[in-house]
This record gives sequence, C-alpha cells and structure tokens, in this order.
Amino acid sequence: MHGSRSRIEEFARSVEGREGVDVVLFPPAAYLSLAVERLEGVQIGVQNVHGEEAGAYTGEIAAEMAEELGARYVLVGHSERRRLFCETDDVVAAKYRAAVRAGLIPILCVGETLEERRQGREGAVVLSQLDAVLNGSTAAGAIVAYEPVWAIGTGETATPAQAQAMHATIRGALPDRDACILYGGSVTAENAGALFAEDDIDGGLVGGASLEPASFNAIIYAADH
Repeated sequence: MHGSRSRIEEFARSVEGREGVDVVLFPPAAYLSLAVERLEGVQIGVQNVHGEEAGAYTGEIAAEMAEELGARYVLVGHSERRRLFCETDDVVAAKYRAAVRAGLIPILCVGETLEERRQGREGAVVLSQLDAVLNGSTAAGAIVAYEPVWAIGTGETATPAQAQAMHATIRGALPDRDACILYGGSVTAENAGALFAEDDIDGGLVGGASLEPASFNAIIYAADH
C-alpha cells in the first residue's frame, strides 16, 4: 500500500527497462490504469485478485477486470496475504486458477517462517504450498517466487547458498525444469548480484528496495549481468 500519482510519474521518468530483462511493476490497484498508461519499457501486474469471476464481493477485484485494464501479471499467495489476511492454500489455489482463466500470468509465492526453518521443515512447507496449487494443466508455465518469511522486511536475507538450495528444491518439484523461479527475501541493490549469480535463481521479487527508482534500477542492472 505504497504509491501516489506523483510516484508513478517519478517512475515513468526514472525506471530504465533493459533489453533481455523482464521488468514488472505491481502498483496498488487504484493506480493500475495510470501505471499502464505512463510506464514504458516495463510490464504491469496487480498485487491481488479474487478467486471468483464476479459476484457480491465488495471491495474485491476480479482477475478479468485487472486484465481488461492492462495488467499482465498477478501475485498470488504473497506472505503478507497469507499472514495478514489469513489466506489458506485453498484460497491461493482459487486465485491462481482465476488468474490463468483471465489470461494473466500468476506469480505463486511460497516460503517458510523462521520457526519452520528452525524445525528443519522448510523444504516440506514449501513443497506443500506448491503442491496445493500446481497440478495438471495449471502447472504449465508456472512462475514461482520463494519468499523466506523470516527475511522479509527484517533486513535479514537468506545467503545465496541458502536461497540456491531452496530454489533447486523447488525446480526439482516443477514439471517444467525451465520454469522461472524468483527470490523474494529482502533483495537489495547490494545483494542482488550475488543472488542472481546462483544457478537456479532467475530474478527477484523486490519489496522495499523497489520503492526508490535508483535502487530499483540498480537491481535491474544486476539482473542483466
């Protein structure tokens, strides 16, 4: 829930897309149309959709609405949605199916808490989250973002080796071994290069560091090198 008209305009002036790097921005839904209109060289996604196509769900946004307004991607299962809004695996799966139905590209977020990692259950937790959503035809072309919950907004970051180990586990569980797998735990301009150098880390799902064009541009640059 960050953003304003002036911030969209600032990004339009400052964010530099690079050939060979897919750059997607996820503005608050209120600014979706403005972002589609003003931002060039990047693609636009939405942070959330409802699992139903239409109905009496006051305040919710259907995937079809987002697609009609120019979104191409949608986040599903983000750790904040799971934690703050109590989204279960069944809810996440419904949103994933809704995105596919509407022609959006869903980015499925998975990840373990600090307690689950301390218990040695991180692999089982992440694979369970994947299995709850990806099955049959919905698994084709999946994009997955690994978000260690303990490393989001805390300043803590999984080491490149820790992130690579989980990414390799995720890749081994996906039908498409060439699927795009992003790392989403406090990616910054300073650590992006080391993370992206790992074999199974294909890019980043960037949070706080994406709020300022300069740091976001540095991460885009790191993805191109």
